Amino acid sequence: MSKHVKFVSRLRLVFAPLMAVALIAYFSYHLVNGDRGLLAYRDLRQAIEKAETIKADTARERAVLERRVSLLRSDSLDLDMVEERARIILDLAEPGDVVIFRNTL
Repeated sequence: MSKHVKFVSRLRLVFAPLMAVALIAYFSYHLVNGDRGLLAYRDLRQAIEKAETIKADTARERAVLERRVSLLRSDSLDLDMVEERARIILDLAEPGDVVIFRNTL
């Protein structure tokens, strides 16, 4: 046999395992770093947790605002709430009041 034939036969023995290793490496890389890989899945889970936190905060804020609005309805009118809103809107205070400035809705 010539050296060329020996080389080709050895190349055939090595080529299949090398291709298998290359394919495994390729798919392993994309399993971790691909558009739908493990890292993307982790980032998506973090974004979902953040959105759920924002949703919970918004729901609590909405409940507080709904409670305040319900106190201003004519069927369950709270006079203290009406007075408070009137003072805020008209920017008035009683002579003995202590005024604390803060951001309110």
